[in-house]
Amino acid sequence: MNKRRLRIAAAGLLALGVAAGTTGTAGAQGSSGINVSGSSTVEPITSLVAEKFAEQNPEVAVRVDGPGTTDGFKLFCTGQTDISDASRAITPTEAQSCAQNGVRYIELQVGIDGLSVVTSKSNKAVKCLSFQDLYALTGPESEGFDTWDSAQALATELGSTTRFPNAKLPITAPGEESGTYGSYIEIALEPIAKTRVTAGKLTSDKVKTTRKDYQSSPNDNTIIKGIAGSKTSLGWVGYAFAVENEDKVREIPIKKSPTDPCVAPTPKTIADGTYPLSRPLFIYVNTDKAKNNANLRKFVDFYMSPEGFASVAQADYIRMPRADEKAVAATWKSSGV
Repeated sequence: MNKRRLRIAAAGLLALGVAAGTTGTAGAQGSSGINVSGSSTVEPITSLVAEKFAEQNPEVAVRVDGPGTTDGFKLFCTGQTDISDASRAITPTEAQSCAQNGVRYIELQVGIDGLSVVTSKSNKAVKCLSFQDLYALTGPESEGFDTWDSAQALATELGSTTRFPNAKLPITAPGEESGTYGSYIEIALEPIAKTRVTAGKLTSDKVKTTRKDYQSSPNDNTIIKGIAGSKTSLGWVGYAFAVENEDKVREIPIKKSPTDPCVAPTPKTIADGTYPLSRPLFIYVNTDKAKNNANLRKFVDFYMSPEGFASVAQADYIRMPRADEKAVAATWKSSGV
């Protein structure tokens, strides 16, 4: 069992502690309990923080799960959770939902992640992909493309010089409930989609979408299994999941435009932003609940400590520069919670 699975298993044990110590639904914890939900990407970080916190505070029950960023915000913005893990920033619609339900919050960045575009280790034909290639292969105009070279004409129209192989194109990737899905669209697809709307090639309602005809899953391990199971596969997951499964999948170097250099995801390229598919990772804390729950405040204090931030790297993600960590911790400390 790898480190990530061990931490998620431990989170499950923490969840059992909450269930045994409270009554009612999972979203209605007692004032001393802490309920965290949201991103499956951020879940291993928060789970590790919760493990460390429990060692010092065994009387505090912490529940951590990861149904996805979008599903997490649905719970958070209706007051059912104390903290929402997120692999993207909250959207205006979600923020409005929180406001309508009287949920006030503070956004705290905890680390950095990269999105890895992955294929089977058997796929040697694809060496590098640009954002234009990704749009042609996985964007809203690629519906029905069942081979790589089916996307050739669209990619060429977008300025790509990549030559796609004549091979099947089975795609396994996150679905709409995942922050990884939203981040992928926002970073790689949406800027191109907007130019296609201006050119009259795409309707505006499809700007924030991918193609629909692929195998989607909220479970990163399921995605890895799907990618590994086909010789000419394509998909995307968080960098840490790809690294943990390098024996099963291969990460494809990415370039933002056809004339840019190809950049492989590494801790260095993700941290310095030279890898085009880098993204911040967040927790959102319900400030009213924190004011009324000393244990919740103590947990966030711990998360914002050097020991808490160390969990980011220990969970195989990328730490922010120490100055940035101190600035986030100062934001929390000065929030008045």
